[in-house]
Amino acid sequence: MAKFLITGANGQLGNEMRYIANDDKLNSYIFTDVQELDITNLNAVSDFAEVHKPDFIINCAAYTAVDRAEDDCELCAKINCDAVENIAKASKNIGAKVIHVSTDYVYGGDATTPYLESDETNPKSVYGATKLDGEKRLIEIMPNDCVIIRTSWLYSTFGKNFVKTMIMLGHERDSLSVVSDQKGTPTYARDLAKAIVSIAEASEFVAGIYNYSNEGECSWYDFTCEIHRLSGIECNVKAIKTEEYPTKAQRPAYSVMDKSKIKNTFGLNIPDWKESLKDCIKLLNID
Repeated sequence: MAKFLITGANGQLGNEMRYIANDDKLNSYIFTDVQELDITNLNAVSDFAEVHKPDFIINCAAYTAVDRAEDDCELCAKINCDAVENIAKASKNIGAKVIHVSTDYVYGGDATTPYLESDETNPKSVYGATKLDGEKRLIEIMPNDCVIIRTSWLYSTFGKNFVKTMIMLGHERDSLSVVSDQKGTPTYARDLAKAIVSIAEASEFVAGIYNYSNEGECSWYDFTCEIHRLSGIECNVKAIKTEEYPTKAQRPAYSVMDKSKIKNTFGLNIPDWKESLKDCIKLLNID
Protein backbone atom coordinates (compact mmCIF):
# COMPACT_ATOMS: atom_id res chain seq x y z
CA MET A 1 0.00 0.00 0.00
CA ALA A 2 1.24 3.48 -0.90
CA LYS A 3 0.13 6.97 -0.01
CA PHE A 4 -0.23 9.37 -2.96
CA LEU A 5 -0.33 13.15 -2.70
CA ILE A 6 -1.94 14.58 -5.85
CA THR A 7 -1.41 18.22 -6.83
CA GLY A 8 -3.59 19.93 -9.44
CA ALA A 9 -6.48 17.72 -8.36
CA ASN A 10 -9.17 19.89 -9.98
CA GLY A 11 -7.71 19.61 -13.48
CA GLN A 12 -8.47 16.96 -16.09
CA LEU A 13 -5.79 14.51 -14.97
CA GLY A 14 -6.34 15.25 -11.29
CA ASN A 15 -10.03 14.44 -11.65
CA GLU A 16 -9.19 11.18 -13.43
CA MET A 17 -6.92 10.33 -10.48
CA ARG A 18 -9.93 10.93 -8.21
CA TYR A 19 -11.93 8.50 -10.38
CA ILE A 20 -9.26 5.82 -9.97
CA ALA A 21 -9.02 6.46 -6.23
CA ASN A 22 -12.71 5.62 -5.82
CA ASP A 23 -12.04 1.99 -6.80
CA ASP A 24 -8.51 1.67 -5.39
CA LYS A 25 -8.62 -0.43 -2.22
CA LEU A 26 -4.82 -0.77 -1.99
CA ASN A 27 -3.56 2.81 -1.91
CA SER A 28 -4.56 6.02 -0.14
CA TYR A 29 -4.87 9.41 -1.80
CA ILE A 30 -4.63 13.03 -0.67
CA PHE A 31 -6.03 15.44 -3.26
CA THR A 32 -4.94 19.07 -3.33
CA ASP A 33 -5.36 22.04 -5.58
CA VAL A 34 -4.38 25.66 -4.95
CA GLN A 35 -7.06 26.06 -2.26
CA GLU A 36 -5.53 23.29 -0.14
CA LEU A 37 -1.87 23.68 -1.10
CA ASP A 38 -0.02 26.51 -2.84
CA ILE A 39 2.77 24.61 -4.56
CA THR A 40 4.52 27.89 -5.46
CA ASN A 41 5.22 28.34 -1.73
CA LEU A 42 8.15 26.14 -0.62
CA ASN A 43 7.32 26.36 3.08
CA ALA A 44 3.72 25.35 2.45
CA VAL A 45 4.75 22.33 0.36
CA SER A 46 7.44 21.28 2.85
CA ASP A 47 5.09 21.56 5.84
CA PHE A 48 2.30 19.68 4.05
CA ALA A 49 4.69 16.90 3.03
CA GLU A 50 6.06 16.63 6.58
CA VAL A 51 2.58 16.30 8.06
CA HIS A 52 1.19 13.79 5.55
CA LYS A 53 4.41 11.95 4.58
CA PRO A 54 3.26 10.56 1.20
CA ASP A 55 5.24 7.85 -0.57
CA PHE A 56 4.64 9.59 -3.91
CA ILE A 57 3.87 13.13 -4.93
CA ILE A 58 2.09 13.06 -8.29
CA ASN A 59 2.26 16.51 -9.84
CA CYS A 60 -0.72 17.03 -12.13
CA ALA A 61 -0.59 20.82 -11.67
CA ALA A 62 0.54 23.06 -14.53
CA TYR A 63 0.00 26.39 -16.23
CA THR A 64 -1.44 25.14 -19.53
CA ALA A 65 -2.92 28.27 -21.19
CA VAL A 66 -0.39 28.10 -24.03
CA ASP A 67 -1.20 31.40 -25.75
CA ARG A 68 -1.75 33.37 -22.54
CA ALA A 69 1.63 32.15 -21.28
CA GLU A 70 3.39 34.24 -23.93
CA ASP A 71 2.34 37.37 -21.98
CA ASP A 72 2.01 35.80 -18.54
CA CYS A 73 5.59 34.48 -18.38
CA GLU A 74 6.10 35.12 -14.68
CA LEU A 75 3.11 33.14 -13.40
CA CYS A 76 3.72 30.41 -15.98
CA ALA A 77 7.31 29.99 -14.76
CA LYS A 78 6.18 30.07 -11.13
CA ILE A 79 3.82 27.13 -11.64
CA ASN A 80 5.74 25.14 -14.24
CA CYS A 81 9.28 25.65 -12.83
CA ASP A 82 9.42 27.02 -9.29
CA ALA A 83 6.59 24.82 -8.01
CA VAL A 84 8.25 21.71 -9.44
CA GLU A 85 11.46 22.64 -7.65
CA ASN A 86 9.49 23.07 -4.41
CA ILE A 87 7.89 19.65 -4.82
CA ALA A 88 11.29 18.10 -5.48
CA LYS A 89 12.85 19.67 -2.37
CA ALA A 90 9.93 18.70 -0.14
CA SER A 91 9.91 15.14 -1.52
CA LYS A 92 13.62 14.72 -1.02
CA ASN A 93 13.30 15.82 2.62
CA ILE A 94 10.80 13.08 3.45
CA GLY A 95 12.15 10.39 1.09
CA ALA A 96 9.16 10.44 -1.26
CA LYS A 97 9.27 9.81 -4.99
CA VAL A 98 7.84 12.19 -7.61
CA ILE A 99 5.84 11.43 -10.74
CA HIS A 100 5.66 14.66 -12.74
CA VAL A 101 3.60 15.30 -15.86
CA SER A 102 5.28 17.26 -18.65
CA THR A 103 4.50 17.89 -22.31
CA ASP A 104 5.32 17.17 -25.95
CA TYR A 105 5.90 20.94 -26.30
CA VAL A 106 9.44 20.46 -24.96
CA TYR A 107 10.34 18.96 -28.36
CA GLY A 108 11.01 21.20 -31.34
CA GLY A 109 8.20 19.85 -33.51
CA ASP A 110 10.41 19.64 -36.60
CA ALA A 111 10.80 15.84 -36.70
CA THR A 112 9.22 13.47 -39.21
CA THR A 113 9.44 10.31 -37.09
CA PRO A 114 8.15 9.78 -33.52
CA TYR A 115 10.20 11.48 -30.83
CA LEU A 116 12.35 9.45 -28.46
CA GLU A 117 12.97 10.68 -24.92
CA SER A 118 16.66 11.00 -25.82
CA ASP A 119 15.98 13.36 -28.73
CA GLU A 120 17.08 16.96 -28.45
CA THR A 121 14.61 19.35 -26.83
CA ASN A 122 13.88 22.71 -28.42
CA PRO A 123 10.64 24.29 -27.15
CA LYS A 124 9.15 27.03 -29.34
CA SER A 125 6.83 28.58 -26.74
CA VAL A 126 6.99 30.01 -23.21
CA TYR A 127 4.80 27.13 -22.05
CA GLY A 128 7.17 24.53 -23.54
CA ALA A 129 10.27 26.31 -22.22
CA THR A 130 8.90 26.53 -18.66
CA LYS A 131 7.87 22.89 -18.68
CA LEU A 132 11.36 21.88 -19.80
CA ASP A 133 12.91 24.04 -17.09
CA GLY A 134 10.68 22.31 -14.54
CA GLU A 135 11.91 18.91 -15.75
CA LYS A 136 15.55 19.99 -15.42
CA ARG A 137 15.09 21.30 -11.88
CA LEU A 138 13.38 18.10 -10.78
CA ILE A 139 16.14 15.90 -12.23
CA GLU A 140 18.84 18.09 -10.69
CA ILE A 141 17.40 17.69 -7.19
CA MET A 142 16.30 14.04 -7.24
CA PRO A 143 17.65 12.25 -10.35
CA ASN A 144 17.05 8.74 -8.99
CA ASP A 145 13.64 9.32 -7.45
CA CYS A 146 11.56 10.99 -10.17
CA VAL A 147 9.62 9.88 -13.20
CA ILE A 148 8.77 12.55 -15.78
CA ILE A 149 5.96 11.74 -18.21
CA ARG A 150 5.71 13.80 -21.38
CA THR A 151 2.18 13.68 -22.72
CA SER A 152 0.20 15.36 -25.50
CA TRP A 153 -3.27 16.58 -26.55
CA LEU A 154 -4.89 15.70 -23.22
CA TYR A 155 -8.68 15.37 -22.99
CA SER A 156 -11.24 13.81 -20.65
CA THR A 157 -14.84 14.06 -19.51
CA PHE A 158 -13.70 16.73 -17.01
CA GLY A 159 -13.00 20.42 -17.53
CA LYS A 160 -12.47 22.24 -20.81
CA ASN A 161 -10.71 20.44 -23.63
CA PHE A 162 -10.59 20.03 -27.40
CA VAL A 163 -13.04 17.12 -27.51
CA LYS A 164 -15.76 18.96 -25.59
CA THR A 165 -15.17 22.16 -27.57
CA MET A 166 -15.48 20.38 -30.94
CA ILE A 167 -18.68 18.64 -29.82
CA MET A 168 -20.15 21.97 -28.71
CA LEU A 169 -19.11 23.79 -31.91
CA GLY A 170 -20.29 20.87 -34.06
CA HIS A 171 -23.77 21.25 -32.58
CA GLU A 172 -23.76 25.04 -32.91
CA ARG A 173 -22.33 25.50 -36.41
CA ASP A 174 -22.85 24.15 -39.90
CA SER A 175 -19.14 24.26 -40.69
CA LEU A 176 -15.79 24.41 -38.91
CA SER A 177 -12.22 25.06 -40.05
CA VAL A 178 -9.55 22.97 -38.31
CA VAL A 179 -5.78 22.82 -38.75
CA SER A 180 -4.65 19.75 -40.70
CA ASP A 181 -0.86 20.22 -40.88
CA GLN A 182 -0.05 19.72 -37.19
CA LYS A 183 0.40 16.02 -36.38
CA GLY A 184 0.37 14.47 -32.92
CA THR A 185 -1.52 11.99 -30.76
CA PRO A 186 -4.46 12.59 -28.42
CA THR A 187 -4.22 11.28 -24.85
CA TYR A 188 -7.25 10.22 -22.83
CA ALA A 189 -6.47 11.44 -19.31
CA ARG A 190 -8.03 8.32 -17.79
CA ASP A 191 -5.49 6.14 -19.60
CA LEU A 192 -2.67 8.36 -18.37
CA ALA A 193 -3.98 8.25 -14.78
CA LYS A 194 -4.04 4.44 -14.90
CA ALA A 195 -0.48 4.44 -16.27
CA ILE A 196 0.69 6.69 -13.42
CA VAL A 197 -0.72 4.33 -10.78
CA SER A 198 0.85 1.34 -12.59
CA ILE A 199 4.24 3.07 -12.51
CA ALA A 200 3.89 3.82 -8.80
CA GLU A 201 2.89 0.20 -8.10
CA ALA A 202 5.66 -1.34 -10.24
CA SER A 203 8.02 -3.75 -8.48
CA GLU A 204 10.89 -1.44 -9.39
CA PHE A 205 10.72 2.35 -9.61
CA VAL A 206 12.79 3.17 -12.70
CA ALA A 207 13.53 6.89 -12.66
CA GLY A 208 13.75 8.83 -15.91
CA ILE A 209 11.86 10.62 -18.66
CA TYR A 210 9.09 8.77 -20.49
CA ASN A 211 6.73 9.58 -23.36
CA TYR A 212 3.06 8.72 -22.96
CA SER A 213 0.12 9.30 -25.27
CA ASN A 214 -2.36 6.96 -26.86
CA GLU A 215 -1.15 4.97 -29.87
CA GLY A 216 -1.40 6.17 -33.46
CA GLU A 217 -1.23 9.65 -34.91
CA CYS A 218 -3.55 12.22 -36.44
CA SER A 219 -3.97 15.91 -37.20
CA TRP A 220 -6.34 18.21 -35.35
CA TYR A 221 -8.57 17.94 -38.43
CA ASP A 222 -8.56 14.12 -38.25
CA PHE A 223 -9.24 14.29 -34.52
CA THR A 224 -12.23 16.58 -35.06
CA CYS A 225 -13.70 14.37 -37.79
CA GLU A 226 -13.50 11.34 -35.51
CA ILE A 227 -15.02 13.26 -32.58
CA HIS A 228 -17.96 14.25 -34.78
CA ARG A 229 -18.35 10.77 -36.26
CA LEU A 230 -18.49 9.14 -32.83
CA SER A 231 -20.86 11.84 -31.56
CA GLY A 232 -23.22 11.57 -34.52
CA ILE A 233 -22.63 15.20 -35.45
CA GLU A 234 -23.15 16.34 -39.04
CA CYS A 235 -20.91 19.34 -39.58
CA ASN A 236 -18.80 20.36 -42.56
CA VAL A 237 -15.21 20.26 -41.24
CA LYS A 238 -12.73 22.05 -43.50
CA ALA A 239 -9.00 21.36 -43.40
CA ILE A 240 -6.83 24.48 -43.16
CA LYS A 241 -3.11 25.25 -42.80
CA THR A 242 -1.51 26.57 -39.63
CA GLU A 243 -0.92 29.99 -41.19
CA GLU A 244 -4.67 30.32 -41.75
CA TYR A 245 -5.25 30.04 -37.99
CA PRO A 246 -2.59 32.24 -36.36
CA THR A 247 -1.98 31.88 -32.61
CA LYS A 248 0.25 33.83 -30.23
CA ALA A 249 2.27 30.75 -29.28
CA GLN A 250 3.86 28.50 -31.87
CA ARG A 251 2.56 24.91 -31.88
CA PRO A 252 4.70 21.90 -32.81
CA ALA A 253 4.13 20.87 -36.43
CA TYR A 254 4.89 17.28 -35.46
CA SER A 255 4.79 15.93 -31.92
CA VAL A 256 4.11 12.21 -32.26
CA MET A 257 6.06 10.40 -29.52
CA ASP A 258 7.58 6.92 -29.38
CA LYS A 259 6.21 5.06 -26.32
CA SER A 260 8.50 1.99 -26.47
CA LYS A 261 10.44 2.99 -23.34
CA ILE A 262 7.45 3.32 -21.01
CA LYS A 263 5.80 0.17 -22.42
CA ASN A 264 8.94 -1.95 -22.07
CA THR A 265 9.95 -0.60 -18.65
CA PHE A 266 6.58 -0.84 -16.93
CA GLY A 267 4.76 -3.41 -19.09
CA LEU A 268 2.04 -0.97 -20.09
CA ASN A 269 -0.56 -1.74 -22.72
CA ILE A 270 -1.51 1.55 -24.41
CA PRO A 271 -4.82 1.78 -26.32
CA ASP A 272 -5.17 3.35 -29.77
CA TRP A 273 -6.41 6.94 -29.69
CA LYS A 274 -9.62 6.08 -31.55
CA GLU A 275 -10.57 3.39 -29.02
CA SER A 276 -9.98 5.70 -26.06
CA LEU A 277 -11.87 8.54 -27.72
CA LYS A 278 -14.81 6.19 -28.18
CA ASP A 279 -14.76 5.36 -24.44
CA CYS A 280 -14.66 9.03 -23.48
CA ILE A 281 -17.47 10.05 -25.81
CA LYS A 282 -19.68 7.22 -24.51
CA LEU A 283 -19.28 8.69 -21.01
CA LEU A 284 -20.00 12.20 -22.27
CA ASN A 285 -23.20 10.96 -23.91
CA ILE A 286 -24.30 9.30 -20.65
CA ASP A 287 -23.81 12.61 -18.82
